[in-house]
Amino acid sequence: MLNIEALAYIVAETTDPSQWQAFGERMLGMQSVPADGGVGLKMDGRDFRIIAVRGASDRYLASGWEVPDRAAFDATVAALQQAGVAVVLGSAADAAARKMSAIATFDDPAGNRHELVYGYTGGWTPFVSPIGVQGFKTGRQGLGHTVLPAIPFEPTLALFRDTLGFGLSDVFNFKPAPDAPDIRIYFLHAAAGRHHSVALAEMPSASGCVHVMVEVDALTDVGRAYDRLQAEGVKLMATLGEHENDRMTSFYMMTPGNFAIEYGWGGISVEPGVWQTTQTQQVSIWGHDFSVGFR
Repeated sequence: MLNIEALAYIVAETTDPSQWQAFGERMLGMQSVPADGGVGLKMDGRDFRIIAVRGASDRYLASGWEVPDRAAFDATVAALQQAGVAVVLGSAADAAARKMSAIATFDDPAGNRHELVYGYTGGWTPFVSPIGVQGFKTGRQGLGHTVLPAIPFEPTLALFRDTLGFGLSDVFNFKPAPDAPDIRIYFLHAAAGRHHSVALAEMPSASGCVHVMVEVDALTDVGRAYDRLQAEGVKLMATLGEHENDRMTSFYMMTPGNFAIEYGWGGISVEPGVWQTTQTQQVSIWGHDFSVGFR
């Protein structure tokens, strides 16, 4: 059974929360709020969807997965334990820091940290962008998606598919050079039906994440963000383009957490239990030159 609805939030570690505040407001067009001793970024009615907590490094820290109720929370914890995964039930204070009724943490076989939550307890106030972004596509589909390093690949994929119940939306066997071995990137959906809420990439990532995607409600806001990137001097990680698998029109930029963020519009949804897994032949239909990120 697919209990997990969506990616509710992400957590970044930061040596300087003010960097995330400035990036969130001036580049992403999100509202900043105090959160868990650091800064939260608000992109819809919830108090925040991105949390940057103070720490010793600048990196991705955890993915927050939301289930609909206590029964689904308990069933998911039990399934993880039955699969031999060590699960730590958080305290009431831990849950309150995420504005949730309960929280449990666990690591996948690749060492990625996950937070399982249910029951949003925070406020609900209208989103008003400080720079005029019209809105972000969230709701039941959550923040967007995260792409995580997955070595070893097979046991990490098995945890998401067999234990957590994610559906496989698309597979891509990426060949970085003609004589190089394939790098597997598998895209998985949760119950809410965003084309993918997580992708597993068979590659290392020193920052703990390959990229996170946020989706705006209007293509115009992607273009305006592309202009802001140049004005703010933010590092471009991939040019504007349209992906083949989820049809997202987007570009990529570096965050203060040393991982990229994809800023996009127009991604498709899938129907869990009905969608047939596709196999991507190319990263994008047009654009998305990732070589700029290495310059």
